[in-house]
Amino acid sequence: MAEIKTGAEIVWECLLREGVEVVFGYPGGAIMPTHDVLSKLEGKVHHVLTRHEQGATHAADGYARASGKVGVAMATSGPGATNMVTGLATAMMDSSPIVCITGQVSTTAIGGDAFQETDVTGVTLPVTKHNYLVTDVNDLAQTIREAFYIARTGRPGPVLIDLPKDVQNAKIEFEYPTDPIDLPGYHPPEKASDEQVAAALELINNADKPVILAGHGVLMSGAMKEVVELAEKASIPITTTLLGIGGVPASHPLNMGMMGMHGEACTNHAIQEADLLIACGMRFDDRVTGKLATYSPNSKKIHIEIDASEINKNIRVDVGIHADLGTVLRQINPGVKKQDHSAWLGKISDWQEESSERDVLLNSEGSSLLAAQAIKGIWEGTDGKAVIVSDVGQHQMLEAQYYEHEDPDTLVTSGGLGTMGFSLPAAIGASFHVKDREVWVIAGDGSIQMTITELATAVQENANIKIAIINNGYLGMVRQWQQLFFDARYVETPITSPDYVKLAEAYGLPGYRVDKREDVIPTMRKAQEHQGPVLIEFVVEQHDMVYPMVPAGADLDAMIRRPHQESEKLEL
Repeated sequence: MAEIKTGAEIVWECLLREGVEVVFGYPGGAIMPTHDVLSKLEGKVHHVLTRHEQGATHAADGYARASGKVGVAMATSGPGATNMVTGLATAMMDSSPIVCITGQVSTTAIGGDAFQETDVTGVTLPVTKHNYLVTDVNDLAQTIREAFYIARTGRPGPVLIDLPKDVQNAKIEFEYPTDPIDLPGYHPPEKASDEQVAAALELINNADKPVILAGHGVLMSGAMKEVVELAEKASIPITTTLLGIGGVPASHPLNMGMMGMHGEACTNHAIQEADLLIACGMRFDDRVTGKLATYSPNSKKIHIEIDASEINKNIRVDVGIHADLGTVLRQINPGVKKQDHSAWLGKISDWQEESSERDVLLNSEGSSLLAAQAIKGIWEGTDGKAVIVSDVGQHQMLEAQYYEHEDPDTLVTSGGLGTMGFSLPAAIGASFHVKDREVWVIAGDGSIQMTITELATAVQENANIKIAIINNGYLGMVRQWQQLFFDARYVETPITSPDYVKLAEAYGLPGYRVDKREDVIPTMRKAQEHQGPVLIEFVVEQHDMVYPMVPAGADLDAMIRRPHQESEKLEL
């Protein structure tokens, strides 16, 4: 039976129908009618008041990545909405399903430069999968249903709904629409054709030096089991992208580790010498490929990808399959022949042994705490079972190298956009889903200061997160490039920090400082005993580097390698 509802009430009715339990946001004039309805919901939805709209969007993103559900964020018009742009772009680049609802000035004022008016749909068009401006309350419920459908299906991504204030206040007789969603032109494919399966099997069954490239799509399609099955059946080594970490257990004997600019040397060598690449849910971005013209020059290439625009965009492939990865692998795997690639795996093993000889943990001297040692300590102290939300910079790459992820969805990080400041709010968001694991932030002294106000959110919500700040006194990754390519001219990269221990106390959470290797684990134990947010500052070696490193525009295997000894010349 129809009820009289306002647009604002319809918003919450739709969110509840979509199974939304938590919303991250910041109120303001143009979204106030919708926030006001919260007072009538009797706790059915938990609203988290972040300290910045960017933080709300990252928190919704972190919740989405940790849970696999659609994250939701709200903001007001004008600056509230534009503050969400970085979070939307972050989610867009990493295919994270979020829905952002922004208030807008009344429909009669749109286009008149009203107070806090911005063309939000115009601003966010390039950084959303889709966006809407709702001008009729009768369209509101169907728009919200479509937004969630678009956000979660196909290649997931962010959707924005801009909602004028008068539409929020308008009243109609309302019945929730129940017709199936059918959007013209939007029908994500499900499976490969028989011809595509046959073509892929022909290449797989005749390859001598194959490599599986496991990307974020492995996790998003839930194809972890199928990728491992393919690898084990045909003895194919696997390498992951940054966002693909966790899709294959780190300890699996066929997992070579991460590929690309700061990936394992053995993986880059293997890719360059392979005669077949099987790309599973990844997009061949520049940090993965190095110089495109020389990327894996002698290999045939199979690319399985849910987004048709990614196939043949950067790398020309021999078999391109536009469909869901898990479905395609279930089609392919029964036809894969058992194979023995022992000679190929032996060669990779030799590369791995040579790489391990250069491991910083085996070759470090002096008493300074290294960032890699701090991160390895976090891995040991959490038994490798935590959900890690890492920020962007040297610590992000070191986390990928030294925290061994055995389980899926245990690394949350900004890969495509590389958004500094992502980790703290994203970890707060993730903590609303993760109840059976520790949640650890790994951030740099530069990145943490971009969204450090969200410490107040963590305290207000008593979010059970532990925050590790890797403090080297520099914008470390930029300083590394300056050292290698700009004659060590450290222009605007030395950065000062507040006293993080005192700052933690000011915000109302415990704070600790560690500058010795032997104090890493004992201090972690103190943090783990506390239910709620804790901050640990790790004061590390200032001029440490992340190796190996592929210079921008270089061949993938033209890596700068860590010297065996400090006196040894760096080699390309």
